[in-house]
Amino acid sequence: MSTVLLVHAKGGPPLGHVLSRTAARADVHLLALSALPPSVAASAERLCASVVLPTDAERSDLVSLIVARAEAVGADAVLTFSEYAVVAVAEACEALGLAGAGDAAALARDKRRMRHTWHRHGLPQPAFRPVATQADLHEAVAALTAPLLLKAAWSAGSTAHQIIASPQEADAAWQRSRETMDQSARLGFAELHVAEAAGHFVVEEIVTGDTAGWFDEPGWGDYVSVEGVVTGGVFRPVCVSGRMPTVEPFTERAGITPASLPVDLQDRVVDLARKAVDALGLRDCGTHTEIKLGADGRMWLIETAARFGGAMTVPQIEEVFGLDVVGMLVDHLLGRPVAWPERVLGPEQARGAAGSLVVLAVDGRGAAWRDRRRWDFPVVQEAVALSEGSTLSVVPESSLPDGSIVPVYDPAGGANTMAALCLLSAADARTVLRDFTALVDALPDVLPPAVPAAPRSGPPAGRSRNMTAPSASASPAHPRVRPAVPSEGVAV
Repeated sequence: MSTVLLVHAKGGPPLGHVLSRTAARADVHLLALSALPPSVAASAERLCASVVLPTDAERSDLVSLIVARAEAVGADAVLTFSEYAVVAVAEACEALGLAGAGDAAALARDKRRMRHTWHRHGLPQPAFRPVATQADLHEAVAALTAPLLLKAAWSAGSTAHQIIASPQEADAAWQRSRETMDQSARLGFAELHVAEAAGHFVVEEIVTGDTAGWFDEPGWGDYVSVEGVVTGGVFRPVCVSGRMPTVEPFTERAGITPASLPVDLQDRVVDLARKAVDALGLRDCGTHTEIKLGADGRMWLIETAARFGGAMTVPQIEEVFGLDVVGMLVDHLLGRPVAWPERVLGPEQARGAAGSLVVLAVDGRGAAWRDRRRWDFPVVQEAVALSEGSTLSVVPESSLPDGSIVPVYDPAGGANTMAALCLLSAADARTVLRDFTALVDALPDVLPPAVPAAPRSGPPAGRSRNMTAPSASASPAHPRVRPAVPSEGVAV
């Protein structure tokens, strides 16, 4: 049987899903750069031929570590599903002479180089400037048209995003973004191979999205993602995923497979994704390309990743289209024939629909919950009415334990301040969108309060003073607020 070295780090699809699909194709040796989620540890011991957690000293030269481990186990393929390990694994594959994303992997990680590449190819995207210092930021703010978005060039999951509405806000945004990146690194949500990555940023103009000409019903977000793969340098689209509207500044709340796009519009989106991937020059890897939708059919590229989409994107594809894209990619990297879809799959080929929801302490309008709540999935299951035939589950390895206090949403922290990740299956994408909307509206009312209700002699309306939303001086963006993140992130 063939041998695969799987490099695990935070983010990406759930490790349990990835392990089971990979183990069905080959003997798996796991190199864990992040601690294994407790819910997966037992199955990892059962499914893997070996599990190695390297020391900090061993991780100082990550590529050499991966190469040495691959040689020790006789790996026929090396792969990762984590954004933070993509570059290191690609370089290791190059050194080993194995199939991988290739040298272009760095272009799909560093948003500065990605945008420069697309600019040279004349592809539509927001106007931008790379930023490495506070002085760079001031120059960029003067050159571009506000409002602007400052984001870390190597981040994922909308981490360290800051909106700059005027030049006077630039310094505060710079400080907050850098603090957030430092904080994320301590939590394990940071690039693992490029040492200076935390200091790289990009600032870009915020383009105006519009869903009216794209979707037949309201409630959809103004961007989509094209899920696909590159084999031998050839881009093969699989499907298009839709979204709910983001939470300010641009934190993703939910992904839905498939997107309810008409065939002609879906084809236009896929054509732009193909041009984006081709321009980067990726060779053998999963891909995830996000595209902003605008009025009059306009589109702008947001970013492309040299890996499959995170959260539950991969399990959703398997449920809806019957494609085990993890196993298919493993087979391809091992040199086996794979029957990828001849053309992108859409609602007409779907067996129902599925979506994943990131639970954040904000309502449907993006406003903070009135008071603090505890995460309790059984309560949610019992109290929230869903459409007939819809089923809701929770992803344990990407969720806080029941009873945990839901973190205050931090706009700079993005998905780092999530409480849980839920998966919903339904008859079609419209039903998933409708049920998720109902779920988001219900959560702040059905979840148990973090503090028991005050006695009658307490504050009015039975609310304890320490249950109120944070004041402006202690807002979610305040540096003293620290996210209580689950064991795994959901970089999408």
